[in-house]
Amino acid sequence: MDPEPQGGFRVRSATPEAFAVAKGWARDEGWNPGIADLEAFFAADTSGFLLGYANDRPVSSISVVKYGETQGFLGFYIVHPDARGKGFGMATWSAGMAYLGKRTVGLDGVVAQQENYTKSGFQLVGRNIRFTGVPIPTELPGSAVTVEAALDQHAGQIETLDRVCFGSPRPGFLKAWIYAASEAGRKTLVAFDSGALSGYATIRKCVEGYKIGPLFAQTRHAAEALLKACCAEAERGASITLDVPETNNQAMGMAQSAGLTPVFETARMYRGSAPELPWASIYGVTSFELG
Repeated sequence: MDPEPQGGFRVRSATPEAFAVAKGWARDEGWNPGIADLEAFFAADTSGFLLGYANDRPVSSISVVKYGETQGFLGFYIVHPDARGKGFGMATWSAGMAYLGKRTVGLDGVVAQQENYTKSGFQLVGRNIRFTGVPIPTELPGSAVTVEAALDQHAGQIETLDRVCFGSPRPGFLKAWIYAASEAGRKTLVAFDSGALSGYATIRKCVEGYKIGPLFAQTRHAAEALLKACCAEAERGASITLDVPETNNQAMGMAQSAGLTPVFETARMYRGSAPELPWASIYGVTSFELG
């Protein structure tokens, strides 16, 4: 059990500017954050990003984002290596869970910590597999699927599909995530099948290469078309990362066919009643930090 934190330790809600230190810790841990994630992340919940300070120096972080009236998601749970073993992590965790209250809480945790999360009331519902690599150019079979850049006029249809696949409304986040300025390094594409929106995906530039997330699609044809179009937005020869729910066999096969290789996995866990998600339509989760 961790000791009680030493005197002078406080957990406070952070601004995007202050929380940039946690993004740096995530980079150092090899989590490869997006170059401009924080603006959109804070649009999801401006009060849901906490820093722990020891004698006014930031030493720990956690994100505890509220979605709707009943859901929440936990991420960015980090203690700086120089400050570990002093009780700061558990105190930060407790502050984050207190902020979320009685909500159902999800997280994507490293498998090694699964037992600890279970002790805090979390239950495993599945695993996400991170695939990374330089994609192989592919020719797709003919279909009625077309892909184009997301525009304001698509917002309602995207939000409807996202709410089904994510399990909670998140309009503020979606607006910031999808309709970002070019310097944010993100682009969102939508797929149409016979005139109806059948999927959407966002590709974003990261510290190393690019990540695609979310990738939500109603059919594998739509998912493959979106994956190919997203990869075409990346710099030539750059690595692509896609975080795939293990339960979606079509998505696992798609990632492997694209030449991507599994590099690690996370445990998707929930405290409370896990939302019933259409995993067959989830080809890539949005992010391990926000769900």
